[in-house]
Amino acid sequence: MAEIVEAPFRAPWWLRSPHLQTLWGPLWRRADDLTRRRETLTLADGDHLLLDWAGPAPAPGVLRVVLLHGLSGNSDSHYVRGTQARLAAAGIASVAINSRGAAAPNDTALSYHAGEIDDLDAVFRHLRAADSRGPLVAMGVSLGGSRLLNWLARADSGALSAAVAVCSPLGLATCADRMDRGLSRIYRRHLIGELLANLRRQQRHLETVAPDQARRLAALDLDGIRSFWQFDGQVIAPLYGFRDAAHYYAECSAGPRLPAIRTPTLMIQAEDDPFMTPAVLPGQGDLGPGVTLELSRQGGHVGFVRGTPGQPEYWLEQRLAAFAAGFATVPLRSAAG
Repeated sequence: MAEIVEAPFRAPWWLRSPHLQTLWGPLWRRADDLTRRRETLTLADGDHLLLDWAGPAPAPGVLRVVLLHGLSGNSDSHYVRGTQARLAAAGIASVAINSRGAAAPNDTALSYHAGEIDDLDAVFRHLRAADSRGPLVAMGVSLGGSRLLNWLARADSGALSAAVAVCSPLGLATCADRMDRGLSRIYRRHLIGELLANLRRQQRHLETVAPDQARRLAALDLDGIRSFWQFDGQVIAPLYGFRDAAHYYAECSAGPRLPAIRTPTLMIQAEDDPFMTPAVLPGQGDLGPGVTLELSRQGGHVGFVRGTPGQPEYWLEQRLAAFAAGFATVPLRSAAG
C-alpha cells in the first residue's frame, strides 16, 4: 500500500545548509577503499556497458544489488563507492552500472537520459540470466533514480525484488527551471560543463572507431548552451528523437508515472533539495501501490550527512544497506516466470 513517511534523518548543526549537504560528498569526502572487478556487457546495437562488481562473488540464490549513478556521474561517484563499500562490509554483492560513456568513451553517439530504460533493461535481463531466482534489488540516484522509476512504470518484467530511488527529479521541466535560480546555477554550470566535455571526448573517440557516429555528434549545436533547457533541446532531443526539450520532459518525467509502479519501491527525497522544488514531490494519491515515499526535511541533493566534521556519518548509505538486507531472503516475484 502506498504511503508517505517521515525519514529519520536529522542534519547536524554544522551541516544544516542544503548546499553544504550537497557539496560535502564531492568536495570533502575521502574515497572509500573498495576492491572491484569489471565486467563488460555487450548491447544489442554493438555498444557496451561497463559493470563494476564489489563484495563477495555472486552465488546462485543470493542477494545482489544494482546501483545506477546520476547525471555526469559514474561508478566512482562518492555515493556509489560508499554504498558499495557498505554493502561489501555486510557481505552483499553489488554491481554499479556505468552508463554509456560515463566511465570511458563508448562506440556510439548515444549516452543516457532520464527516460532511457533499454540499457537498464539489458542489465536486468543479463543478471537474471545468470541467476533466475535470487533476490535482486536496484537502486538509482538522482537521474539514475528517474531512469529506474521509468523502468518500473513502463517496462517492469518482474526482474526485481525491490527498488530504491533517491533524490529523483520527478518533474524535469520544474527541475530545469530550478537550476536556473540562485545558488543552484553553480550546480547547473558544473554539470553542463562536464556533459559538454564528455561529448567532445566522445566525438574524438568516435572519429577513430565509428566515423558515422562521430558525425551525429558533430551535427549537434553545442554553442551557447548554458541551461538544461538548451542542453536537452540541442543534445538529448535530436539524439533520441524528441521534438524539443519540452517534449523530452513531458515523456520522461517519472512523477506522473508513479501510479503504475507495483514492485516494492522506496523513494527517498529531501524537501530542501536544491536541484528541485517541493512542487515535484508527490502526494499519497500520486503513488503506485508498491511505492513508499520517505521524505526528509533536510539532506540536500544526495547528501544526508550527519555525525561530526572529523567523523561524518553517511545516513543514506546506512539506509540503503539496511533496505537491501531486508530482501536478502525474498525470491524473485512470480511475474518473472
